[in-house]
Amino acid sequence: MDLSLWQAALLTAVGIVAGFLNVMAGGGSLLTIPVMVFMGVPGPVANGTNRIAILAQNLTAITAFFRRGFADFKLSLSLAACAVPGAVAGAMVGVQLGGPWFNRILAIVMVAVMLIMQFGNNKAQDNQGHPSREQLVRGHLMMIGVGFWGGFIQIGVGFIIMPVLNRVMGLDLVRTNMHKVFIVAVYTVAALLVYASQVQILWLVGAALALGNSIGGYLGAHFTVSRGEALIRWVLNSVLLVFVVKLLFFP
Repeated sequence: MDLSLWQAALLTAVGIVAGFLNVMAGGGSLLTIPVMVFMGVPGPVANGTNRIAILAQNLTAITAFFRRGFADFKLSLSLAACAVPGAVAGAMVGVQLGGPWFNRILAIVMVAVMLIMQFGNNKAQDNQGHPSREQLVRGHLMMIGVGFWGGFIQIGVGFIIMPVLNRVMGLDLVRTNMHKVFIVAVYTVAALLVYASQVQILWLVGAALALGNSIGGYLGAHFTVSRGEALIRWVLNSVLLVFVVKLLFFP
C-alpha cells in the first residue's frame, strides 16, 4: 500500500506509545494493530507487519538495559530458545487468525494476570536474580506457551510473560523486563519469518511503526531502570485495567 506522510506520522506516534507500554508492561499491540486495520490493512497482514516494529523496539530496549548494566544473556537466551518453537507454532495459527471470542479470552487472561501480580506470593526479592533449579525448570517449560501466544497474536504477551518471570521464577520487575525484551526479540525473528512466508508484509508501514516503537522502547527501558518496581507495577495495573474494560465493554 502507498503510505502518505500523515499515515507515517500517525504510525510513528502510535508506535512511541506502544513501544513504551510494551517494555514497561504490555498491550502496545492493542494500539498498533487496530491503527493498521483502520488504514485498510487486513488483520493477518497487520499482525505480521507489527512484528517488524516489535523486533526493532526490543533490540533498542536490550541495548538500553545493557548500557545501564542490566544483562544476563545466558539466562535470556535459554528462555528465548524455549519460546521459539511455541512462537513458530503460534505464528502458523496466527496467519489464519479469526474468531469472535478472542477479545473475551484476552480480557480473561489480563484479569488473571492482574490478580496474580497483585496477590500472588512475592518471591521476587528472594533470589537476587538467581532463580532456584525448580524455578528455572518451571519457567523454561512455561516459555513454550508464552512463545505460542506471542507468535499467534503478540497482543498482551507482556501480560503473560511477566508473571512467569516475576512470580514463577522470582525475578524482580526490573530484571523481568530485562529478560522479557530479549525473549520477545528472539522469538519475533522466528514469527516474522513465518508471517513473511505466508502473508504479505508491508515493510514501509512496519518501518514507520518501528521508528516509533524503538523510541518508545528506549524510553520504557530507561524508566524501568530509573524508576524501578513501583512505576512498573503502576503502569502494568493501569494498562491492564484500561484494556480489560475496553475488551469487555467496547469491543
